[in-house]
Amino acid sequence: MLEFSVITGAITENSSTRVLGLRVVADISMSSNLGCMDRPSAAQDEVDRIVAAWQRERGDLDVAPLRVFSRISRLSRHLDLARRAAFTEHGLEAWEFDVLSALRRAGEPYELTPGTLLTQTLVSSGTMTNRIDRLVTHGLVVRAAAPNDRRVVLVRLTESGREAVDAAMSDLLRSEATLLDALDEEEREVLANLLRTLLRPFEE
Repeated sequence: MLEFSVITGAITENSSTRVLGLRVVADISMSSNLGCMDRPSAAQDEVDRIVAAWQRERGDLDVAPLRVFSRISRLSRHLDLARRAAFTEHGLEAWEFDVLSALRRAGEPYELTPGTLLTQTLVSSGTMTNRIDRLVTHGLVVRAAAPNDRRVVLVRLTESGREAVDAAMSDLLRSEATLLDALDEEEREVLANLLRTLLRPFEE
């Protein structure tokens, strides 16, 4: 899931990444200002009050990153609630959705090796084995031998698994779209591009 504390920590520890982060902060601020030229000024939110308080108390610090990351952190909480609601509605836990969605994205016949699954879901081999066992028990996946090499084990999505992940994904996307209601299409595209720039160094 989205873990913004990792980003914040890296910016604190790595000067070159901090420069990148601050440049993106500036870009986001500029984009926001441009977007507001044709609309009334937005009312202050809690983050504005937090930033103002830190500026008052620690005028020696550049608190500009708080304007971005405090809001990202708050939005992540709303996203987490939306994810939990979508998954719970269809009897899934977050980790189950992560595995099932990786298989669903793979396309027919919706199967991957356990090694590929652990790479995509960022967990250890032992954790993945346990998760596959539990998904098999719930009837959401099956283990099968690869047709060209029976020594290779594949994890395959069952019909029940596909129905569950499809339904959960539909509900999740509706909730995520609601979280973006305040932005028009152009603003969403600008935000997505800026966040991609900010995230790229952590995924290379």
